[in-house]
Amino acid sequence: MSEQTTVEDERDDDVYALDKGTVDAVLDAVDRGDQAALSALMEPMHAADIADLLEQIGAADRQRLVRLYGKKFDGEILSELDEAIREEIIETLNPQVLADAVRELETDDVVDIIEDLDEPQQEAILDALEDVDRVAVEQAMAYPEFSAGRLMQRELVAVPEHWKVGQAIDYIRKNDNLPEQFYHLFLVNPRMEPVAYVTLGRLLSARRDTALRDITEDSFRTFDVTEDEADVAYAFNQYHLISAPVVDQDGRLVGMITIDDAMQVLDEEHEEDILRLAGVGDGSLSDRVLETTRQRLPWLVVNLVTAIVASLVIAQFQDLLAQFVALAVLMPIVASMGGNAGTQSLTVAVRAIATRDLTGSNVWRVIRREVLVGLANGLVFAVVMGVVGAIWFGTPVLGVVIALAMVVNLVVAGLAGIIVPVALEKAGVDPALASGAFVTTVTDVVGFFAFLGLAGVLLL
Repeated sequence: MSEQTTVEDERDDDVYALDKGTVDAVLDAVDRGDQAALSALMEPMHAADIADLLEQIGAADRQRLVRLYGKKFDGEILSELDEAIREEIIETLNPQVLADAVRELETDDVVDIIEDLDEPQQEAILDALEDVDRVAVEQAMAYPEFSAGRLMQRELVAVPEHWKVGQAIDYIRKNDNLPEQFYHLFLVNPRMEPVAYVTLGRLLSARRDTALRDITEDSFRTFDVTEDEADVAYAFNQYHLISAPVVDQDGRLVGMITIDDAMQVLDEEHEEDILRLAGVGDGSLSDRVLETTRQRLPWLVVNLVTAIVASLVIAQFQDLLAQFVALAVLMPIVASMGGNAGTQSLTVAVRAIATRDLTGSNVWRVIRREVLVGLANGLVFAVVMGVVGAIWFGTPVLGVVIALAMVVNLVVAGLAGIIVPVALEKAGVDPALASGAFVTTVTDVVGFFAFLGLAGVLLL
């Protein structure tokens, strides 16, 4: 018995790597219909690794794997899956297997799973829950989307504020309905309002006759059920919270939020910003061709429009370009450098807005810094390209033109990279979603106009 336990412990401690060999071995077991081999391969995997595996294989293989895996489907896998894949898996699972899987989950995980499903699938999962859990999930679903009420879990440990350490420990030992994981005991007054919390570490290290009020933490704070989950996640990160109580409009304790859920929100916000900066929306590798096309098409249209605007600027100087072919060779360099510099400033600005580091109190200082950085970089590359332009084409004036245009465009790029996202954020538009197109337009138009305009003045 002890030998078997040791082997299992060693296996669990290993870092599991989901490599191509593992995926091929799983698919081979599926092809052979070997349930025992499939179970042996997937047993050591973490739920997140199984979710990754399901996301990496095709839809047909995924359905065969789920059916063959049988009754061993862990509910945690559902909470780790991409939304599009999750819906497909739920349709494939045997109703009884699905019921057993969701019963294992905390209420916040169940809410996270069902909130993006169609109504028939929601009902299928709700019907699988015990009455108490179903009521808790339905109440959570009644709160606004992306609110603390949706994010919280109902399972928590709350005790009267006048209790002593011994009473709290005895209560925990006798309670069969404790959360799977918890870090704090919430102290409540007779109206069920949370007034403080105590960490498990301080609880277990204190004498039994110590009043709980004497070992509370200074970091205590509450969140309203309607508070935006992004604000909750920010507070967790800003104030180093581990868990926090959620209260209703009357200030009564209704749930708690833990750090893992708050950090997941932060990760999703960061991922969303990155995808939107690239103009690909909220897409994922599991999306179908038509869905991916639909998400990307609008922003390609926007880019086309901005490219046409830049082309219209170039068209105003077509006679000049016909006289000096060298301008057509050097012109893309100015626009490209401006675009890259603008993207650098834009990325910094969008990230700072998301983390609330860029505010009205420091925006002008940041703008000044980016302009000076653009000026410094512009002067460096002006010297480089000025020399290159003069030597390449044997025309010193051409070197002066591209040097001056480089300085102008990099300064404007730094300025636009900050001002555009700040202005969009003030207007209530997501800066990560719309800033890129505007900044690119500005740097292209200014770059072409500055280069060609200066060429028209100095070369003619």
